[in-house]
Amino acid sequence: MNTSNLFDLSGQTAVVIGGTGELCGAMAEALAGAGAYVVLVGRNPDKAAARISRIEADDGQAAFEAAEVSSKAELESLLQRVCEKRPTIDILINGAGVNSPTPFLEIPEDEIDRILSVNLKGVLLACQVFGAHMLKQENGGSIINLGSISGLNPLSRVFTYSASKAAVHNLTRNLAREWGESKIRVNTLVPGFFPAEQNRKVLTPDRVSTILGHTPMNRFGEAQELAGATLLLASRQAGGFITGTEFIVDGGFNAVSI
Repeated sequence: MNTSNLFDLSGQTAVVIGGTGELCGAMAEALAGAGAYVVLVGRNPDKAAARISRIEADDGQAAFEAAEVSSKAELESLLQRVCEKRPTIDILINGAGVNSPTPFLEIPEDEIDRILSVNLKGVLLACQVFGAHMLKQENGGSIINLGSISGLNPLSRVFTYSASKAAVHNLTRNLAREWGESKIRVNTLVPGFFPAEQNRKVLTPDRVSTILGHTPMNRFGEAQELAGATLLLASRQAGGFITGTEFIVDGGFNAVSI
């Protein structure tokens, strides 16, 4: 078997929602490095410009599109804009997310609405909009939803976030079953503890000590360590029979019970 092209994404288009963030930005760089044309979707053009500069410095191709992920109309407009430039949309990453450490009994209703709107509604709507487009394509596509360790196991201090991610895991499995015969693979990439903008506020010294004590590798993950899993789940050649799974990258955190 010739394995030289297992992760080759040349000619493919990847839409990375949340691509202006740290984790999805690194995932976008990995896709671009494998030959994909990457569309970074977010609300911060300055962060997008910095990420695009890094991608282009490595001879990759990328562009930025602004969109509000909790609006179906904006996602449909995004789809139209991308399709005007690219013949297919082969990869969708749903990685936009917000978090808050508010104690459970003090969580205000507007905070619940905000977190669920981005973390769950945004993923569901993007899967609707881009999934409908992929269904029309001969080669289908790959959808990678960003999950969370807290969506698999209850973690303290992030109640609404955990609930939203648990729902994303369920949605992923449902869509994998729904679209399996249509060549659309749907998987959840589950990062463990990777310090990023949305979770730094909850990483107090005592919590850091607890997390590392529960992680066999005794360290946090680094964003670029999501690259391998991203390429595996995105690639038709390498991951063509992988769907409906939760691919965990967590330094062993989920393997420890006591």
